[in-house]
Amino acid sequence: MIKHSLSFIFILALSIPANAITVQDFAGREVTLSQPAQRIVALAPHIVENLYSAGAGDRLVGVVSYSNYPAQAVGIPRVGSANAFSLEQIVALQPDLVVMWGSGNGMHTLTQLVALDIPVYVSELRRLSDVPDSIRRLGQLTGTMAVSEPEALRIEGELSAMQRRYNGLKQLGVFYQIWDEPLQTVNGEHLISEVIALCGGRNIFSDATFLAPRISIESVLLRDPDAIVASGMGEARPEWLDQWRSYPSLSAVHNGALFFINPDHVQRPTARVLLGAGRLCRQLDTLR
Repeated sequence: MIKHSLSFIFILALSIPANAITVQDFAGREVTLSQPAQRIVALAPHIVENLYSAGAGDRLVGVVSYSNYPAQAVGIPRVGSANAFSLEQIVALQPDLVVMWGSGNGMHTLTQLVALDIPVYVSELRRLSDVPDSIRRLGQLTGTMAVSEPEALRIEGELSAMQRRYNGLKQLGVFYQIWDEPLQTVNGEHLISEVIALCGGRNIFSDATFLAPRISIESVLLRDPDAIVASGMGEARPEWLDQWRSYPSLSAVHNGALFFINPDHVQRPTARVLLGAGRLCRQLDTLR
């Protein structure tokens, strides 16, 4: 029995090229490529950004809608959206790697792509440390470590500097509003919650069960945040942020702390989260 097992392992080892690349993805899977990926399809905007950060943006042959950064990504063929894409279009692009978003695309996507014999890497970034880690792993898969490693170190260095700067400051209660109808926020498992903590804040809905729960106005009033931060859908400050002025007894309104952050700078787990974190930290500093 042992002899047969050893023989199987030996045969398996021979079937993997000596220069093969093996990287663990965020689903805990071992992804093996015979050579650095040359034709990549990315199924989320944040994945597109991170591939450019890793020095592999020129390998992209297909992306999804809202893949608008950096500017070079705008001209890459679309295969649909993050939650409604075409498998036929993906196959037609002949990718040697698909990088998918676990929770956004749905893990059934993994099953479908694997069944088509397409190498798949799952991205699921929930922590700030996952951003540089992801860039490193993408650099390994594409053979661009000369770019990805310095970028990962830069991000880690800036995050560490921010942690040192804001550690121990007065903690402020923060309500982060991602939408108005229905009223929605994020819980403690979301990357945004860690950004708030990085700046010396406390997500007042960190204990919510769901990642992006629907909540009531009454629950916000009851928890009485020191600041309300909204992101909206674009670069413009959403008008609905000012609707909170109807509740003058709310601490955030009394403090004049109704803040806006570009959603792409804090809701996408990319290097640009440093911009969003920096802005939020400066905003909260005005209350100390």
